[in-house]
Amino acid sequence: MKFGSTLAAAATLVVACAAADLDPIVIKGSKFFYKTNGTEFFMKGIAYQQDYSSNGTISGGTSYTDPLADQAVCARDIPLMAQLQTNTIRVYALDPTKNHDQCMQMLAAAGIYVVADLGEPKNSINRDLPQWNEAIYQRYTAVVDNLAKYTNTLGFFAGNEVTNMANNTQASAFVKAAVRDVKAYIVQKKYRPLGVGYATNDDDQRTELAQYFNCGDPSASIDFWGYNIYSWCGQSSYRESHYQERTQEFSTYNVPVFFAEYGCNTEGAREFDEVAALYGNEMTKVWSGGIVYMYYQEANDYGLVSVGSDEKATKLPDFTALSSQIAKVTPSGVAMSAYSPTNKPQACPRQNNVWAASEKLPPSPNNAVCSCMVQSLNCTANSDISDDDMQTNFDYLCDPNNGNYCSGILANGSTGVYGAYSMCAPEERIAWAFNAFFMDQTKNNPQNTDPCNFKGAAKKQTAKANGDCRNVVNQAGDAGTGVVTGAPTATGGSSGGSSAATTGAASALIVPGFNAGMLQTAAYITVAALIGASMVLL
Repeated sequence: MKFGSTLAAAATLVVACAAADLDPIVIKGSKFFYKTNGTEFFMKGIAYQQDYSSNGTISGGTSYTDPLADQAVCARDIPLMAQLQTNTIRVYALDPTKNHDQCMQMLAAAGIYVVADLGEPKNSINRDLPQWNEAIYQRYTAVVDNLAKYTNTLGFFAGNEVTNMANNTQASAFVKAAVRDVKAYIVQKKYRPLGVGYATNDDDQRTELAQYFNCGDPSASIDFWGYNIYSWCGQSSYRESHYQERTQEFSTYNVPVFFAEYGCNTEGAREFDEVAALYGNEMTKVWSGGIVYMYYQEANDYGLVSVGSDEKATKLPDFTALSSQIAKVTPSGVAMSAYSPTNKPQACPRQNNVWAASEKLPPSPNNAVCSCMVQSLNCTANSDISDDDMQTNFDYLCDPNNGNYCSGILANGSTGVYGAYSMCAPEERIAWAFNAFFMDQTKNNPQNTDPCNFKGAAKKQTAKANGDCRNVVNQAGDAGTGVVTGAPTATGGSSGGSSAATTGAASALIVPGFNAGMLQTAAYITVAALIGASMVLL
């Protein structure tokens, strides 16, 4: 990056704020507070990441630009955000292998906290084919490890708009499992209290979503709730925008709620009249402020600034409008010492035609459990198995019309039935399926003289599982459907893991899920027709 004056400014700012620490934000009941002085905290936030659409997806594919890894860019942008009285930014994807000290210190010096989404385009929970597995767990915990040391880290989102229609509500079970396990990881690592929440869009399932993530065991429920809401468009009002209705709905919520994204642009230039309502007396009783979407100007025309080819940032009309509106508001709240929460957790929503997610959650990823399972197999995957071979064999072996070879590796967020090894890496799960087929064929089809081949994708091995591993395998059972308790301790993102855990293409492989014996797609029928007849000879 070639803008020397900005680099010089960055160096000066880093020196000035090298020791900068912000008073951590803590949660009490449904409100945020500054830990030391007990003043209530209201977000005046901006979404800060290039090439992200409003639902957290990358507009240009699976690559992304870490917004907090470039010292010069932070030095350019943070003073502009400070002009908007910004005290919070939301970032959608960070690279946990990069150093964020300089940018986080600059943000702290400017009084700005960070809420970070844990996923990234190649490694997050997919609403259509959800999984909660080793690779995603390691990605999420690596981000926690990277940011936990900064006092201006406010918290994390375990998901963003994962459920957005009635036909993918079952995916919420996997996101809630992520909330549970990230919260447990923070405690396990003895980090200071850091909230884990979820950001939802304003859809027809808003009530069920808010109930589901707040109900049940507190160890699995969200610590805060982010609401991506774009209902105040143009010349609207507290009532017409449904802000009044949403405020009433969340008046009994027992954790902090805030706008994780806001700022409708369908009516042309944004005037941000909603700012007065959001930080006014009616809404601050319930809401903890909000985060404007977004800093950078992109094709979707939501930007506050435009960055040219010369890397200079130019203020846009939206910047001026927001600056004018935010300068008029001074939200007031309650002191932490005088606040006695009375709200209770929500009741879990009933399963029906618009809400399918089970209260039973997927198992916690544990690479030690998966390693034990692989050691116990008589037939396993070759180390050089390709993604295509894995997918082809998943498609065949997990088709219930071809046998029961995947019970230990399937996960169903609607029925709440999860195989003990459903959270393992793809290479480990296909090994389980290979072995299940091998054991079945060895017992019931002596005509198949080489049932552990799969066109060179599998190989025989000597099964060995002793001590703790034997206990794990016994708890899971021969079908892999048992519940593993007292398992070896899993490691997190920065601590390494199973050699089979991947974060590349393999982590996106689909282990088919089947409902009541029906195939999810016609593709499985096609695969079975093509290779089913010859499987006995594999």
